[in-house]
Amino acid sequence: MAKILRDLLDAEEPLFSQALKQLEQASGRPGADARLIGEMTEKAHVAMREMNLDPAVTTGREFYQALLARIHDDNERVTKLIGGTDSSDVRQLVPLMIDAANKVDFNRKVFVMKHEKAKELLRQMPPQKLMERLGYKTADELFAGEDFDEMYTALRFSEGPEWLNAYNELFKTVTADDYEERDIRILAMDHDKYVDLAEHFTQKKLHNVTHTKELGVIVVVPLRDEHSKGLTLKTLPLLLHYLNEVKLYSSFFKLKAHQPNFGETVVTTLIADVGNASQMAGVYVHWRVIQRYFGKLKDESHKEAFEPHVHPEDLHWRRAEDLLYQIDPKMDFWKDNDYVGLTFDGAPVTTNFVDMSLSYANNMKYEDRYVYHFRESLWNEIFIRYMSYPNLEHQILQQLDNDMVAPETLTVSSEKK
Repeated sequence: MAKILRDLLDAEEPLFSQALKQLEQASGRPGADARLIGEMTEKAHVAMREMNLDPAVTTGREFYQALLARIHDDNERVTKLIGGTDSSDVRQLVPLMIDAANKVDFNRKVFVMKHEKAKELLRQMPPQKLMERLGYKTADELFAGEDFDEMYTALRFSEGPEWLNAYNELFKTVTADDYEERDIRILAMDHDKYVDLAEHFTQKKLHNVTHTKELGVIVVVPLRDEHSKGLTLKTLPLLLHYLNEVKLYSSFFKLKAHQPNFGETVVTTLIADVGNASQMAGVYVHWRVIQRYFGKLKDESHKEAFEPHVHPEDLHWRRAEDLLYQIDPKMDFWKDNDYVGLTFDGAPVTTNFVDMSLSYANNMKYEDRYVYHFRESLWNEIFIRYMSYPNLEHQILQQLDNDMVAPETLTVSSEKK
């Protein structure tokens, strides 16, 4: 069974099998991997049957094409529901998608850096390339003349990796007093000012949404083309996904705010993510998994490990498709299927909604199908299954409560798409 998961994840051996064995032994209840594979197979077969496919004879190519057709129909329907008339019209749809994302039921309060602190840091390292491009001589002129959240996001496109790495080091001086609670903001970046700068990002990522963890801002990046295939279900789900991502890092910063070396934690998180936030049976666990697990507990168990700084609403996790379901109940087809996939022709065909939307929008051939978000979700699901065992849950809670994993133990993770 471990081989099936390894192939789905394209995991490195022998590290994967060793990690799974450690989790099995520590839980004292082997077979979690077999149960997960059985559940994934059943869910995939249910999806096939709903699309009038016979699981016994359906090929991977047929399954993939049926899912693309489903995305096409969903994209047209959701476009109309949010008020659009052309499912590829960028200028028409961007404001409609932002409006739809702003209307979903989601707690938008997040713990983020004060604008004044961010300005103070930028005065120490003025973004010369962006200032020159926009016609400003000083950082204060830049702040006065531009939308600060928009300008701040543009730094990652204008200044280059060396400047960004040096700038991130300035966050070592940040304290919890430099943070405050604000609502997540979603904005559309000005097309004429930034489309050239952002083009490399959209070509590399195959989508047009980004975010800033430290400011709690989600940004729709401008596209050069006026029309983009499948735009509604390429962009709207990512807006909803990043609501969760901003909340994710907000809850992590709140957890660490009243502990020593907060600035070091911020720097490490911005540069290296929080992939080693804790350990379970000797295996590092991402904060995303911890937040998602405890956020799903309906009885608000183990408040003592999080409160008074982190509350249940800070941990609440909603998948993008769950939020889309508020807009269109027919999106229920994709619900709770983000970690579901079957191997065909050496690679997964997945019912992960974000992957299928991006595959459709970018005309991905069967051989090049997109599976990044599926693999991330499956990794998360594996850890969540083991974390449900009381002894392993206790390990996580102990480390959170006692801060056993220091920021300096975190290591750089692979770049996230």
